[in-house]
Amino acid sequence: MRRRSPVPPSPLPQRDGVDPVRVRLPFDGAWETVREHLVERLAAGAGVIDGMLDAGLIVGADGRPVAPDAAYVPGMFVWFHRELPDEVPVPFPLEVVYRDEHIVVADKPHFLATTPRGSHVTETALARLRRELGIPALGAAHRLDRLTAGLVLFTVRPEERGAYQSLFRDRAVRKEYEAVAPYREALELPRTVRSRIEKERGVPAAREVPGEPNAVSRVESAEHRGRLARYRLLPSTGQTHQLRVHMNALGVPILGDPLYPVVTGPVPAGDFRRPLQLLARVLEFTDPVTGHRHAYRSGRTLLAWSAYDEWAGDGRSQ
Repeated sequence: MRRRSPVPPSPLPQRDGVDPVRVRLPFDGAWETVREHLVERLAAGAGVIDGMLDAGLIVGADGRPVAPDAAYVPGMFVWFHRELPDEVPVPFPLEVVYRDEHIVVADKPHFLATTPRGSHVTETALARLRRELGIPALGAAHRLDRLTAGLVLFTVRPEERGAYQSLFRDRAVRKEYEAVAPYREALELPRTVRSRIEKERGVPAAREVPGEPNAVSRVESAEHRGRLARYRLLPSTGQTHQLRVHMNALGVPILGDPLYPVVTGPVPAGDFRRPLQLLARVLEFTDPVTGHRHAYRSGRTLLAWSAYDEWAGDGRSQ
């Protein structure tokens, strides 16, 4: 078995809080030049790759530009910065509720992605915090959906990130969410919902399918006011869109949801009027590095509850 060499540090700095792209050339392949492989692998078009090579924007481990005719070397690393998309700034503050030498706990607003992905790169919680706190090595221990607000845990030291991520993998974190959804008098609560949820790549909405349950959520009623109710949600697993899928299955889809019960399409860029009424309210865990017990509560409020008359009278919110 071929022994892989360790990954060298990036020769390029971050840009706007975003890491450069790192590509490792496969050990097996018939390419003659680095250029040939990048054109095939990145699907960016020969003109784009040629332009980057000519401008010296693709570099090797020593930080020197890769020559346009550089020979293919199996296992070689190259780095470059991708062209950042134009993004509409998310006009809501990202609050830091706790910070020490190991972790940062932030209270994320609606519409702000947790980490760079797709068309959301610089307008993400991770990129913002790296810039604002001056911590280039900051990483996310878990993620919240872009449309969900609330508490997110970030790690300061890369070598400790795995320990914090394992808390979520091993279900050693107590998470409590709050949601506003239609009130159904006939819905018996509290109850625990168990189902199998699958999310296909490229399909916006997840779905429940037959099979062994992989998603478990406890749903409790906090209070109700006319047509709307506030719910307390306690997931013990972390499947994609789990709480949104389970609330929809109970016949009380969360207000402002563009996917459940009907996919209405992506929220237009710059439209921040009707956020998904889902909030990661509580985050509690024992620090795997220091042993300290952490307990945090989001200071945000859900708009549909504070502006009840507007939301209750709008049929689209149902």
